[in-house]
Amino acid sequence: MEAVKRILSYPLSIIFYLSFGLTLVVFQPLQWLGKKLGGRSGHRGVVNIMNLCLLRCLHFLGVRISFKNIHKLPKDQSLIIVSNHQSMFDVPLISWYLRKHRPKFISKIELGKGIPSISFNLRHGGHVLIDRKNPKQSIPALSKFGKFIAEHTFSAVIFPEGTRSRDGKPKEFAPTGLKILFKNAPNALVVPVTINNSWKLVRFGNFPMGVGVHLTLEVQEPLSIDKEPEILLERIEERVTLAIRT
Repeated sequence: MEAVKRILSYPLSIIFYLSFGLTLVVFQPLQWLGKKLGGRSGHRGVVNIMNLCLLRCLHFLGVRISFKNIHKLPKDQSLIIVSNHQSMFDVPLISWYLRKHRPKFISKIELGKGIPSISFNLRHGGHVLIDRKNPKQSIPALSKFGKFIAEHTFSAVIFPEGTRSRDGKPKEFAPTGLKILFKNAPNALVVPVTINNSWKLVRFGNFPMGVGVHLTLEVQEPLSIDKEPEILLERIEERVTLAIRT
């Protein structure tokens, strides 16, 4: 069965990349138009549709997606969404399924240029671009970002592992970014999120893609920022990682 999947993955990957690339190209001018005509909300609406289309492209690979959330998340309160990180597809997963909470991402500065649609969204969608090698840039940028989401009741999305897990096994969480967000958005609700199996899409590299994968996104029990940072960080990491299946 695995041999058959591997053979099928080559033509299906070509179809996927054609549809994925076309989606990014088409939504570049649509984002610009949405921003010009509808401002921030117009741009956000276009981005939401783009993320849905990007997820639909995965269906060419036989991908199934499940979303689980038994917790009632407030829409009138900022959230700090903390997730494990397995592939670039984690971003549209969170963006689409938690779109009502207007998620804004912390991203590396290199992604702010050269990628159709994605770079435009990162620069104009209220996200923050940081240089992880330059604390003089990243720390003030994160502090400003925390205040921004608190002021506008947006949600910050952070991947504290820093880099993607290549085999699904969680890496140790880096505390700095989270502590900065806690300090600058103290009334936010922390929402641990667990993603499973997106690493299997790129288990062979960028080509061919994995096929027949079941992606899952699960919201864990939220936490308020009313504990010592070290205790809170430990509980967040525990809730995210305990639900990871490798």
